Amino acid sequence: MITTLIKLTLFILMCVHIVAGRAGQYVTCGSAIKLQNLAYKIRLHSHDVKYGSGSGQQSVTGTDTTDDVNSHWAILGPVNKTCKRGEPIECGSTIRFHHLTTRKFLHSHLFSSPLSGSQEVSAFGENGNICCESSLETLSDSISNAGVGDTGDYWKVVCDGDFWERDDNVVFRHVDTNVYLATSGHAYGRPINGQLEIVGLTRLDSSCQWKTAEGLYIHTSTFNPKQNMKPEHNEL
Repeated sequence: MITTLIKLTLFILMCVHIVAGRAGQYVTCGSAIKLQNLAYKIRLHSHDVKYGSGSGQQSVTGTDTTDDVNSHWAILGPVNKTCKRGEPIECGSTIRFHHLTTRKFLHSHLFSSPLSGSQEVSAFGENGNICCESSLETLSDSISNAGVGDTGDYWKVVCDGDFWERDDNVVFRHVDTNVYLATSGHAYGRPINGQLEIVGLTRLDSSCQWKTAEGLYIHTSTFNPKQNMKPEHNEL
């Protein structure tokens, strides 16, 4: 009898460990991440530099610098749709990427990109509610689904399986125009010398593949807003 209870207890503990481990492997709503392009090994980046042509909106580029704070993007749901912090992002779901430094959303529209003539990708929207003036440690207390933008900020997560896993190679399809987030491989000159052009492509190729890199990941296993608990996070 005692042996049976011990075996049952060990089995339960193993199951709990497996569930907790799997909770940490997903990309979740509210997390602040960096996205790395697999073909060019650059991170999705933005800054307060506007395009000199096209829409004239804030530029989005790719940088090979790993520790640049301008490469952090918070994952939010569509406007007026619940995206609970810490819940795994389902494959096929629609999300927004909110640039933490400038509080604008990753955006695309029917303008030509400046270097390759593909579809322009920009950062757009004003008065977003995310504030990260101190550090990523305060992110969990400040993320909100609010913010001014439009459906040009909506991206569909294309991945295998049920949920977006942190080790997955994923593709992001723009909801309004059906292009895929990619880089053309073309490099800018001054004032953003060496950074690569980010574009929307109509056809999938290797430059459309992305993977999560460094970031703060929030998990439901340790986040309970009713108890004012701090979320578990992993800074990679």
